Amino acid sequence: MKILYICTHNRCRSILSEAITNQFSLGKEGKVGNVGKIVARSAGSQPAGEVHPLSIKYLQETGVSIDGLRSQSWDDFETFTPDLVVTVCDSAANEVCPVWFGKSLKVHWGLTDPSKLQGSETQIADAFKATIEQIRKRVEQLSNINVDIKDKAAFKTALTNLGAT
Repeated sequence: MKILYICTHNRCRSILSEAITNQFSLGKEGKVGNVGKIVARSAGSQPAGEVHPLSIKYLQETGVSIDGLRSQSWDDFETFTPDLVVTVCDSAANEVCPVWFGKSLKVHWGLTDPSKLQGSETQIADAFKATIEQIRKRVEQLSNINVDIKDKAAFKTALTNLGAT
């Protein structure tokens, strides 16, 4: 399954989702686990051009690889052909996706943006860790979906049962 995570600026939530999904696909200690089952990328409609520094910090602290992460435009993914496009922020959920995503199933995972939180260092760290854990749980559930992803109706029903809208 190929997934494209979209957030308007592609600097925090979509980046976290890409990194966590790809790490999950590697299994424990970087050994082959679910390789081939899920391949993730992330993009934005208006990319910031840089990954939020706290996204990098908290991914590293939780043992998730940051290799290859960069803020990029969804225009760079015309040939990626995702099976699933997941919007992770409310503004991206309301945008019209490019025509080349037309055959992709689109769902929304409303994730709070931890990079916008105002508070103490501990509160911000807790927000990032909570978002990372929420994504990790969803990716684990996603990998356990036992339907043919080409059957769009069954796939959408399975995703809805996970809480995606």
